[in-house]
Amino acid sequence: MLKQLSPETAIKLAKELVIPIEQLVHTPRHIVLAKLAELAKQQPEAAKTEDADDEKESNS
Repeated sequence: MLKQLSPETAIKLAKELVIPIEQLVHTPRHIVLAKLAELAKQQPEAAKTEDADDEKESNS
């Protein structure tokens, strides 16, 4: 369980993971860390596609 989170951090994590705060605080730490790792992998991919879209628009 995630007992040592500040309220602000819990709110941010819950929004990022798209889960209720109540569920977040009862989720085992290793599961939350795994989900955060998945999000971190997805963010660079999303940034690459946004950059490619921006380049296409600027070349038009």
